[in-house]
Amino acid sequence: MKALILGGTFNPVHAGHLFLAEDARSSFGYDAVIFVPAFHPVHKEAAPILAPSHRLEMLRRAVRGHARFIVDECEIARGGPSYSIETVHELAPRHRIEGRPGFVIGDDLLAGFHTWKDAESLAREVDLIVARRTAAAPAPFPYPHRTLDNLLFPISSSEIRRRAAAGLTIRFLLPDEVADYIEANALYG
Repeated sequence: MKALILGGTFNPVHAGHLFLAEDARSSFGYDAVIFVPAFHPVHKEAAPILAPSHRLEMLRRAVRGHARFIVDECEIARGGPSYSIETVHELAPRHRIEGRPGFVIGDDLLAGFHTWKDAESLAREVDLIVARRTAAAPAPFPYPHRTLDNLLFPISSSEIRRRAAAGLTIRFLLPDEVADYIEANALYG
């Protein structure tokens, strides 16, 4: 299987994540997207992060019924800091990934990529795909990569959390199954 890896906090997963995954998959000819929710993201600014079990369940609900979308909980099962190089080493044999997997990284993370654990090895072992997160020009990036000319969605997990906490609607910003789960479990509010 030719697979694309999309990691993240998914706190919560929303329409922007899902569209980006499908856009990258179809644009670059991947068979499937493997979503990997982080246990403890080491490159995110400190912010309250929902328990991994909730984020995992929301992601499972979001992709249910989409045969080309797979959720893998390897980083949650491993615990501790989530390092992409370890994830790639674990996913490749488990999912019988053919060749180098695709690996999506947002352009907002390019400037710090060299600080990632074994960044040089990661860049050699995957096909880096840079997705736009903002309208600003991305930082120079010396590693081999392809750029996805993706749509910029005016949706963010932080905005969804803010709206939920304020009692505002979050419907249609994320799948109904995820909105229902957030409401049923009184998350973010």
